[in-house]
Amino acid sequence: MTDEPTADDLTPDETAADEGPSLRTALEAILMVVDVPVDEVLLAQVTERPTEHVLEALRGLAAEYDEADRGFELRQVAGGWRYYTRSSCTAYVERFVLDGQHARLTQAALETLAVVAYRQPVNRARVSAVRGVNVDGVMRTLVARGLVEEAGREDGMGEGGSILYRTTSYFLERLGLNSIHDLPDLAPFLPELDFADRSSSGE
Repeated sequence: MTDEPTADDLTPDETAADEGPSLRTALEAILMVVDVPVDEVLLAQVTERPTEHVLEALRGLAAEYDEADRGFELRQVAGGWRYYTRSSCTAYVERFVLDGQHARLTQAALETLAVVAYRQPVNRARVSAVRGVNVDGVMRTLVARGLVEEAGREDGMGEGGSILYRTTSYFLERLGLNSIHDLPDLAPFLPELDFADRSSSGE
């Protein structure tokens, strides 16, 4: 008599197929409603499938969408998976969503964000020293837009230490990066900014 196949013997879509939708179908349904990237470990817990099967299914879906040239794509960004508009369609989506209104960051905000990204964790005083201007207002804007967040206080000084800031997972998501280590070399883009410490004073 032939032994019944175990879950490990089955493909991701065959596993528990008679108990509901296929793994790919379940993953598509979940990813349709998320607003932040979701990692494969959590998806494996939700679908009650092995993590390696979930990862294989995610990669299969991503390849399938690419091959079919769908208007969306499945990308692994900021340590998780999420649907995004295909880059070739970005202009049309922006035109539809923004209707001609562009909510872009100012040059000052972009430069401040760059300082935080490359020097994090960093306090406002050091960011101001690099830029040569007070950045309090710009930092509040970056925090409000979810690109920068507090990262504790300097030197473990509790309430007496200056607040440190770092970029968020949303920042990585917007840039299409998995880690801050994937940031490109800054020098060719902002040669006029001196990223050496100009001040050793606290905030």
